[in-house]
Amino acid sequence: MRIVLLGAPGAGKGTAAKMLSDTLNVPHLSAGDLLRENVAGGTDLGIQAKTFMDAGGLVPDDLVIGMMRERLARDDCQTGFILDGFPRTLDQAEALSTVTGIDVVLNIVVPEDVIVKRLSGRRVCPSCGAVFNVDNNPPQTNGVCDSCGGDLIQRDDDQPETIAQRFATYREKTEPLIAFYTRDDLVREIDSSGSVEQTRENTRAALGL
Repeated sequence: MRIVLLGAPGAGKGTAAKMLSDTLNVPHLSAGDLLRENVAGGTDLGIQAKTFMDAGGLVPDDLVIGMMRERLARDDCQTGFILDGFPRTLDQAEALSTVTGIDVVLNIVVPEDVIVKRLSGRRVCPSCGAVFNVDNNPPQTNGVCDSCGGDLIQRDDDQPETIAQRFATYREKTEPLIAFYTRDDLVREIDSSGSVEQTRENTRAALGL
């Protein structure tokens, strides 16, 4: 199954993606992880992207699309995939449509005030990528990753003063994708305002799993 996840920052796309990847046995493709992989691996696309990142700019769509096109061509994607954080813009969605078809788009819906609270409480492990929340998914030891024992941090873009800007960018750039995919009757809404387990059940129900 070929799935695109949409939703505002902090809506729970990463949590849904991991669950679906494990359930369907298909890769979870995060645009951010793919970008970091290319930069760390010194690929041609990664080297080009790094010049923009080092200058504090956004990586151009054509480079992100190139990385995603290469990743989707690998053998493990032939039976399906979960796209998280891509596409983010209409241009990316149009480009994706020339590379592969999409079976379903899951739009994860959460009230904005709930998302703000989630983002403010989110803590991540820079070492292994594990994600916790001080309110509803705290680590066993405060500030310490359960998985690898690393120190947990609050990402810069989860600081309260930056959350409003993230929402504005989402509404301008990414929210129009809902209409783009609705025209092909691909969109299904997932209520993610409750617990993680409730969101999992809502996601499974939307896909008939």
